[in-house]
Amino acid sequence: MKYVVTPEGKKLVTLIPGDGIGPEIVESACRIIEATGAPIEWEVRRAGASVFREGIASGVPEDTIESIKRTRVVLKGPLETPVGYGEKSANVTLRKLFETFANVRPVRELPSIPTPYRGRNIDLVVVRENIEDLYAAIEYRETPGVTTAHKLISYKGSEKIIRFAFELARAEGRRKVTCATKSNILKLTEGWFQHIFEDIAREYPDIESNHLIIDNCAHQLVKAPEQFDVIVTTNLNGDIISDLASGLVGGLGFAPSGNYGHEVAIFEPVHGTAPKYAGKNVINPTAMILTAVMMLRYLDEIEAAEAIEQALIVTLEEGKALTRDVVGDERAVSTTAFTDAIIANLGRRSATWTSRPYRPIRIPEQRPEFDPVRPAQRRTVGIDIIVEASEPPDVLGAHLEAFINDLPLRLHLISSRGLQVYPEANTRIDYVDHWRCRFLTTDREVAIPTVLALVERISTRYRWGRVQLLYEMDGQPGFTKAQGED
Repeated sequence: MKYVVTPEGKKLVTLIPGDGIGPEIVESACRIIEATGAPIEWEVRRAGASVFREGIASGVPEDTIESIKRTRVVLKGPLETPVGYGEKSANVTLRKLFETFANVRPVRELPSIPTPYRGRNIDLVVVRENIEDLYAAIEYRETPGVTTAHKLISYKGSEKIIRFAFELARAEGRRKVTCATKSNILKLTEGWFQHIFEDIAREYPDIESNHLIIDNCAHQLVKAPEQFDVIVTTNLNGDIISDLASGLVGGLGFAPSGNYGHEVAIFEPVHGTAPKYAGKNVINPTAMILTAVMMLRYLDEIEAAEAIEQALIVTLEEGKALTRDVVGDERAVSTTAFTDAIIANLGRRSATWTSRPYRPIRIPEQRPEFDPVRPAQRRTVGIDIIVEASEPPDVLGAHLEAFINDLPLRLHLISSRGLQVYPEANTRIDYVDHWRCRFLTTDREVAIPTVLALVERISTRYRWGRVQLLYEMDGQPGFTKAQGED
């Protein structure tokens, strides 16, 4: 069950008002929902700034976590991570704790909102993988002069988000899914995401599919956004282009968002807390209201969702009650007055705006197995060792060659920041103290005792930071070449 219904027929939702302007816009959304008569029962809980200041490093107290486990649905305002408190954002904590793997960002042109793209009929959705990629936050300071981040792309994570994108397209009556990656450079991570997309696309012959390099996708979003329907992409790419896409229709103040998992869904606007406007009753709650509409659809309250969407559109079309970000201070009405106008327009329909024929999204099933990808053959063909050294690559190379004189290995290359500098040194670059030293086997396979012996020898002269085994799986290398490598 994706949500919980009380004996009285109410659908339980954990409500987190948030920080800054959060309580005001959440109140606006709640008032409008209650005016529809939708059977919602709120469990009000805390997260964010006040919780961090109490010394709870995650920004999310236990009673909030327990409420979410019970209700399975969250509506929340924006949260702040105060400088000097906590290590992680409360938003990220919630997403990871409940593995809301799919971030959904609808982008649709709204009436009366001044943008350079008015009249282009922009109506698209960015579907962003929400757990993996660089947002796994696996980072290291490997040498005094170099930090690294681990970009993590799994088959499971990629398959789930890609299937979700196609299922969303079907649920909303959309016709096209575009995959956006940096597969031309990151061939093993982003390239794998692209290949998985192409495989899964064949299972949805009723939906058109294509692939774009992410920078071209960003270019095309600015040049011809009306060509897009659904865009599915990795975490970092999605974070960037979803904000870009929101800018086409007025900015983050008009950008709703939903985070979907197997058991929990979290709905939140993506803008900040805007503390300088907090308590002044001037903020535009549109993003929060549209986020609440997404939540109601998830709760199968389709009529209430459409009624709110239509009332909002009618209010924007009439232009009699608009907030300061749309019409300026002299003509603006308060947050409360804008909310009142929407409530007054409940039951009215726009003559030009058509609500999509939303159906429930089929969430991809959670696979019980740990490893759905099983190569028929796997062979360890080499080792990459990160070595810290403040000497030229030819000197480092000579010492490493001496370390392997009786081992079944050959020093294949040394690279600096991804560029091969040994055996043929590139003297036109600035060297750093971080060297990737690649050894390939002269035997059929690298044995673990060989790895340990090499590391022990290297440690007699250098610090080493990381050891990475190099695999060949089903005859294909599981590692990339350095720039300049043959």
